[in-house]
Amino acid sequence: MYLERLKTTGDFLSISREHEWSLPSGEFTLNNGTQVQVLDTGVIQFTPAQYGNKDIVLSSGIHGNETAPIEICHELIQAVILEKLNLAHRVLFIFGNPASMNLAERFVEENLNRLFSGAHSKGEGLCNKERVRAKQLESYVSDFFNQVEAGRYRCHYDLHTAIRGSKNEKFAVYPFLHGKPWKKSQLQFLLACGVNTVLMMQSPATTFSYFSSSQFAADAFTVELGQVKAFGCNDMSRFAEAKQTLSALISQGELVYGDFNAVDYELFNVHRTINRTQQQFTLAFADDVENFTAFKQGELLAIDGEQQIVAEVDGEAVIFPNAKVAIGQRAILTVLPMQVDERFQ
Repeated sequence: MYLERLKTTGDFLSISREHEWSLPSGEFTLNNGTQVQVLDTGVIQFTPAQYGNKDIVLSSGIHGNETAPIEICHELIQAVILEKLNLAHRVLFIFGNPASMNLAERFVEENLNRLFSGAHSKGEGLCNKERVRAKQLESYVSDFFNQVEAGRYRCHYDLHTAIRGSKNEKFAVYPFLHGKPWKKSQLQFLLACGVNTVLMMQSPATTFSYFSSSQFAADAFTVELGQVKAFGCNDMSRFAEAKQTLSALISQGELVYGDFNAVDYELFNVHRTINRTQQQFTLAFADDVENFTAFKQGELLAIDGEQQIVAEVDGEAVIFPNAKVAIGQRAILTVLPMQVDERFQ
């Protein structure tokens, strides 16, 4: 039984990677009274004997080749199990796609981060393991938030790395809030993680963070920490602030920030989403063009079949360009700079 190994090593990541798609549930209690529940491969829940008012979800590995956040969460899980870190709150850790980690690929058959909020069951339905996994992960998050009384604070940070380099190495995506105000306190949390760049989404999505935000009113973000690298090849010193702040989030009652200062942040509003609609789709710029590169009005961005797609305004910058997405999916997100205003509270 893997539980004895987990108790002594705290290495939930290796156990999950050895059981790519499923793992029998099990539980035990640490000497400090924290209940440890393994719900599935890559899904582990911690409940302190006396817990605070926060219900926290930390997910990583939704894309298997985005390793830095996986390594951060692995170290946090290990510290909790070996009782080197005492939790103050309920925490659910998720390694999203262990099978794709073993392949060192973004996904096995389908992009897991396009399958939430019910997208897993649309079209061809539950036709592959990633679609089944997305439905399972929704269920685990739902159970976690619903197991306790309503009205508690909820948050979900879905940790990623970008495919290509970025002028802003670390950045976060703030899901569409359907008219609710953005929170300055969340910008402060991200800044403490070393993330000062935030994209404000303007429409619903099928991402994991949008699921938790829209379904459970959780403070939720997709957080991009650097660039895709192989396991063991990350300079973890570049993510020290993120690890330290996440550790404090789960182990301290409340986090204390300095005064809010708008000049500390670089914010962007999503201008438009460019989807790939044709088999013949090419980007009009090199593979080494970084995220947040701005274009002048009229400059060519992509060719979709016979359609030429150009920058609509000066300063329109590209995020997440990827010509290899499936037809119908987002190939480029474009953004424009914005300022902190009355929509932030």
